[in-house]
Amino acid sequence: MSQSCVPMSGQSSLVTRECDCLAHRFGNAADNPMRERRYPTDMTDAEWAVARPLLPVPGWLRGRGGQPEAYCHRQMLDAIRYLVDNGVKWRAMPADFPPWDRIYAFFRRWRDHGLVQEFHDRLRGQVRERAGRDAEPTAGVIDSQSVKADAVVGADSRGFDGGKLINGRKRHVVVDTLGLLLAVQVTAADTGDRAAAQTLLTRVVDAHHRLELVWADGGYTGSLIEYCLTALTLVIAVVKRSDDMRGFVVLPKRWIVERFFAHLMRTRRLVRDFERRTTSAEAMIYWSMTLLMTRRLARPHPSRV
Repeated sequence: MSQSCVPMSGQSSLVTRECDCLAHRFGNAADNPMRERRYPTDMTDAEWAVARPLLPVPGWLRGRGGQPEAYCHRQMLDAIRYLVDNGVKWRAMPADFPPWDRIYAFFRRWRDHGLVQEFHDRLRGQVRERAGRDAEPTAGVIDSQSVKADAVVGADSRGFDGGKLINGRKRHVVVDTLGLLLAVQVTAADTGDRAAAQTLLTRVVDAHHRLELVWADGGYTGSLIEYCLTALTLVIAVVKRSDDMRGFVVLPKRWIVERFFAHLMRTRRLVRDFERRTTSAEAMIYWSMTLLMTRRLARPHPSRV
């Protein structure tokens, strides 16, 4: 996507730039100057070309009321990507981004209306199709990750995981065979895997009707297997670690979800749980995955000989 940059007089860090986002075309974003691309988390033109057609249409543009947005959607996405990847506080956002309270309002609106998940799911479908897969998965992997919680996390949504000796929250996730997120649920760390999996898998099956098989570890045995088979028509295949194994061993299929957790740990906002609400913690995970997928989609297709 071609963009023209013309420096403004007296403001070397601000530029006037042509943008095709909905806020510029139909909103009030033209009243605010654009910024130069300067951080590694800023979308390249190739990433924006991929993300632009997949962005949800704002409610005010569909006649649902509300005030037209006054800041460029690309700037807002860059700001949230910067926060998620670098782990800064909302009030510590760099000054060349829009005001932090406007960025947070954008984040909160996308969280409360499910727009970040909608955007994420569209990107996932594109990544799967580019990899030669169908947009809808037929198999997945389920697991959980306990992380320490910051002091802002209240006692109503935190707990102690006796197995991992962690006081905080637990992330229950289902990923496809490419390691892309299908669904996430954040609970207190003392919530059992089987109890959370029953709710999470119900959501996944409702959203992905072709899902037939889910691999899991030994913590998902018992009544959960029968429930999934009878109520959800879903097969849970348990991949257990044998008793004679010593040290690190790559287990079939389970390594896929472990690689997913490793990606989350590279996103500094997710190294601990800093969110007051579990819905915000879930939204941060979706935003983290959008960074991975836009970069993957922006890569040139490998040449086939």
